Amino acid sequence: MSRPVKLVVPGSHRRVLKDVLPFSAFLTDSFERRHNYLRISLTEKCNLRCQYCMPQEGVTLTPRSHLLTAEELLMLARLFVREGVNKIRLTGGEPLIRPDVLHIIAELRKLEGLKTIAVTTNGMNLTRLLPSLKKAGVDLLNISLDTLVPAKFELITRRKGFHKVMEGIEKAIEMGYNPVKVNCVVMRGLNEDEVIDFVSLTERKPLDVRFIEYMPFDGNRWNFKMMVSYQEMLDCLKQKWPNLEPVPGEETDTAKGFRVPGFRGQLGFITSMSEHFCGSCNRLRITADGNLKVCLFGNSEVSLRDFLRSGATEEELLHIIGAAVGRKKKQHAGMFNISQMKNRPMILIGGALLSTTKFRDSTLQFARHCHSKTPECGFDLKIPHTDAQSSSLDGTSEQLTHTDAHGKASMVNVGSKAVTSRTAMACGKIILGPKAFNLVCANQLAKGDALAVAQLAGIMGAKQASSLIPLCHPLPLDHASVSIELLEEEHAVIVKATCQTTGRTGVEMEALTAVAVATLTLYDMCKSVSHDIVITDIKLLSKTGGQRGDFHRSPDS
Repeated sequence: MSRPVKLVVPGSHRRVLKDVLPFSAFLTDSFERRHNYLRISLTEKCNLRCQYCMPQEGVTLTPRSHLLTAEELLMLARLFVREGVNKIRLTGGEPLIRPDVLHIIAELRKLEGLKTIAVTTNGMNLTRLLPSLKKAGVDLLNISLDTLVPAKFELITRRKGFHKVMEGIEKAIEMGYNPVKVNCVVMRGLNEDEVIDFVSLTERKPLDVRFIEYMPFDGNRWNFKMMVSYQEMLDCLKQKWPNLEPVPGEETDTAKGFRVPGFRGQLGFITSMSEHFCGSCNRLRITADGNLKVCLFGNSEVSLRDFLRSGATEEELLHIIGAAVGRKKKQHAGMFNISQMKNRPMILIGGALLSTTKFRDSTLQFARHCHSKTPECGFDLKIPHTDAQSSSLDGTSEQLTHTDAHGKASMVNVGSKAVTSRTAMACGKIILGPKAFNLVCANQLAKGDALAVAQLAGIMGAKQASSLIPLCHPLPLDHASVSIELLEEEHAVIVKATCQTTGRTGVEMEALTAVAVATLTLYDMCKSVSHDIVITDIKLLSKTGGQRGDFHRSPDS
């Protein structure tokens, strides 16, 4: 897979030229943002209890059997790298407490096209593990440290260990990491008075100290008054160093970089709250329990783990990923709205959440069940049947084509038909009622993003039509798409599906199956809040490319 080309322009920031080479459509969203950076949480566990990361009462950890295994994690990583991801960051919890972390890194290092492996750590185990981490292939290190005062460290993290973290930073410098990035979450009344001390560390050390605006997450009791904005921190530093100068960066950088002239290191500000950088976001996240998050601050997730364990193929996974990426919003909701939204605690996200999307692809399971029981279905699939029936003026047959002369069910023999390009479109309506409709629109259902899941289920249903419908021919689909329209006045959702193939028989059954599965999925997602849900008007809208001619119907007829 081709990668974007980096070009250094004299006197300008370095930029990623978006239109030089093609990039995976599955990792490109509707705003043309290309996601080549994947963050993978290795564990939800941590040996610290930072106030901004973990609720005071702790979190309920996901059962071990629900977490991604090393094999599942590596399979997903290979898929993303094949599509264009060239940087992977391992996070947690605390990633270095996972027993097989070195094995995972070594296997990631073998992936062709993966340029950078980074680790974000609290530094507690870094001194001991760093030689092995470097040997396994870690390129970049980010170390979390919010204070230079040992007693305050214990207050913030609810644990001892300040000197271990400082030893880890020194060890990283000693082993040649340059720069060593230090992440500092700045909170008013706690450590905003230390920003000058942190910058002073960059005078003689190759550090990149990054000040992070305090962000709202579930359980951290975020308060706007505790947030110290980027501009306030910058004004404070300029009083000390008036000649503080900006450092050019890449288009997709999260930090606004600065340097004190003559200092060995530099500093930066991650301004997620006061000046978001959503327009250049190139990051995706996979949580330790296998959920894909396209936005750190969004509460929408898709369980790749569940699809994996249901036996989804790589192609199906790519469509799932592509649909999720395609629904990524232009920007996050803003700090005040985010503070009111239900999201995971940061520790369960993976560096910047308890699973909300537990969708399992029952369609795949049912399809395989039906497909494996051909003898018991009561149909004789061995009797050949010719397609010699006469046709009426409207292009339809005068008799049923799926029964033989004795009235038994029989699959049509399409061997003599011409191979043509065939397309079909179908639609259907599901009336949700006001309560369910409003929750769907606000993406506030307990099961997760109903529209995204329905869209994915519809596409997968189209691909399984021949398994679900006994006498339907299996077809290689050239294309399948599902679109969703919200009708506010009727509290209804219109689902449309389009399927295309190059073959000897049409794809109307695939399009109709896609609509049926998508509407049934919406029903399943919404049934906990309403039983007054009606699925209606599933119908074929158009069919082209067949030997009996084309068919078109008005959506309103």
